[in-house]
Amino acid sequence: MKRSAFSLHATRMAVLALALGSLAGCESLNDMFASDRVNYKDTSSAPPLAVPKDLSSAPGDQKYVAPPATVALGGAAQRTVTQQGNAVLGVPSAQDPLGMHVERDGDRRWLVVDGRTPDDVWPQLQEFWSDNGFTLTTDSPNTGIMTTDWAENRANIPDDWFRRTIGRVIDFAYSSGTRDRFRTLVSRGPDGQTDISVTHSAMEEMLTGQDKTGSKWVERPRDPALEAEFLAKIMQKFGLTDAQSKQLLTDARPSVAAVKVAAGPDGTTLNLPEAFDTAWLRVGLALDRTNFTVDNRDREKGIYYVRYADSMQELKGDGLFGKLFYNPKKANKNQGPEFQIAVRPNGSSTQVAVLNESGQVDTSSDAQRIVSALHAQLN
Repeated sequence: MKRSAFSLHATRMAVLALALGSLAGCESLNDMFASDRVNYKDTSSAPPLAVPKDLSSAPGDQKYVAPPATVALGGAAQRTVTQQGNAVLGVPSAQDPLGMHVERDGDRRWLVVDGRTPDDVWPQLQEFWSDNGFTLTTDSPNTGIMTTDWAENRANIPDDWFRRTIGRVIDFAYSSGTRDRFRTLVSRGPDGQTDISVTHSAMEEMLTGQDKTGSKWVERPRDPALEAEFLAKIMQKFGLTDAQSKQLLTDARPSVAAVKVAAGPDGTTLNLPEAFDTAWLRVGLALDRTNFTVDNRDREKGIYYVRYADSMQELKGDGLFGKLFYNPKKANKNQGPEFQIAVRPNGSSTQVAVLNESGQVDTSSDAQRIVSALHAQLN
């Protein structure tokens, strides 16, 4: 794993500390070889990102404290005890004895919680991301969008003998050179259930220049395995065991429908051969996996409001000098134009189109690129 120029300098300083006589305690072999896949709790994050002005703020209390698992208090959903003895947030049924199941479309998975509304699960999700070391930069129950800050997975830093001894004195200076962000979409399903998806975005700091003293941030591919890891952790937050959550991921039910492109004189649209509720969820998942980020969404009108996501601009504030000179307000002004993605019922199918400011199908080249990106993701 690469280390940033600042991290390499920190290592040299640690060597100097050793020469001056700084010592650290020894650890057992078990501790030396122990490792976790996920550890964001001790991370140093990028500066808070500004929430778009047109995105409504969460009305809920950010200091929400969860009640005991089986007690309904303050609007929290009462948990149900399953035959297996789990106190789960979902409502068990013959089809879903654990009160929830997982559905998939290719390598994309989402959790379906039976008998619960988005309002029922929202406080638990807020608490979940906080427990895992994240700060929420978007927390909007009105739109069902929850986004974390950019954070570092400390489990990716090599745990060599030097870091386990002298390196602990300045462990904060070590960096994996990577940042991760997670977006949670919470949607109301057609039968009173709630659909929850987690999407991963990633950046990596690459050293530049002949002497490797500079650096720049580049995008990394999303990690479906990491998305599944957090989906499993959410299921455990909702009352399942580690083994049960992994089994539900393994038994994920397919939810696939072919998407067709309809090109006409009035513009290009997509036709999904499925009902609006399912199409709405699939389009949201597809948008989350393109370079367009969802600023807002109106399910009643069937519209997603999206804009191009410049992740590298957002991460300019990371690092020693970035925190001194980065201006998030100025960066927010430089964001690209907003597009409207309309998802509308069309008989037994659903039509998806990019709209212009007049509410008509957008025929611009940018709109065509969005349609092509959606088609690729949906298929």
